[in-house]
Amino acid sequence: MSRKVFITGVSSGLGWGLARQYLSEGAIVHGCSRREPADLAEGFPGRLVFRSVDLSREAEARAAVEELLVEAGAIDVAVLNAGILPEVRDLRDTPLATLREVMEVNVWSNKWLIDLLASRREPVRQVVAISSGAAVSGMRGWNAYSVSKAALNMLVKLYAAELPEIHFTAFAPGLIDSAMQDYLTGLPPDERFPPLEKLRRAKGTEAMPGPEEAGRRVAAAIPRLLKYPSGDYVDIRNM
Repeated sequence: MSRKVFITGVSSGLGWGLARQYLSEGAIVHGCSRREPADLAEGFPGRLVFRSVDLSREAEARAAVEELLVEAGAIDVAVLNAGILPEVRDLRDTPLATLREVMEVNVWSNKWLIDLLASRREPVRQVVAISSGAAVSGMRGWNAYSVSKAALNMLVKLYAAELPEIHFTAFAPGLIDSAMQDYLTGLPPDERFPPLEKLRRAKGTEAMPGPEEAGRRVAAAIPRLLKYPSGDYVDIRNM
């Protein structure tokens, strides 16, 4: 019987790479994002079950995801991957409206997604929430993104305590060459934000794989996350 995987944010970046990898392994992927990954739908006909969803609009998104999950039945792994990165700037210069927008997608949407996954007759067995090294590093300039990923780590830890039948991990997948990195590496040098130079040096190297290779690496790592205590924050670079 084919594995069933639920992934948010499948249109690009890591979500696209993960979906492609699981599909290539014969899994059925139930995915959502604002845009449909037409190449995956065409390349793996009948095995990508997709719904267009804007996770910042909870009422509409919840209805679409509920429909997707009913269609899926039992889910082996859920990867909560969708997230947004605001403009790089100091936190004191970041409007509250920006923090609210980022928190809505990066944290609160994952709260109601976990609630849906856990309330089903056949609850998901493993939940992997995509975190970031920015959750723990305190890098200047990452403002709402760092705050949201740190909150996501704690969200996962709390759910692990409440729902011992589900294995949870907050997982940092390392650097991935994506639209997010195109934005970051395209910024002008700024001595206030030293990580930007590190990202520029990593782009185009093995340290920053593209979405397809990142999808392979992360898909291979996900089963190994089960050996860590549920609720842990795990960085792929330390596995």
